[in-house]
Amino acid sequence: MTATRQIEIFSAGCPICKETIALVHRLACSSCDVKVLDMKNQTVASRAKELGIRTLPTVVIDGQVASCCTAQGPHEKELRQAGVGQP
Repeated sequence: MTATRQIEIFSAGCPICKETIALVHRLACSSCDVKVLDMKNQTVASRAKELGIRTLPTVVIDGQVASCCTAQGPHEKELRQAGVGQP
């Protein structure tokens, strides 16, 4: 049995965030558990701060900020390399 990959998208609800949400959902496989987290929620914002998230949207895969989200923003190639869409 394959473990579920936990994918969190930290979002502010803007058009760029919505594009990232659509991209992750398109790439996700049956082993991916995708959650969209609203940064307007104080609990979510606190967690984002703990993770060092400074820009949005940000994708976190299995508790680690995806490398593509640390500088230029989410991109398909980097998300695939980080494991999105793979059991």
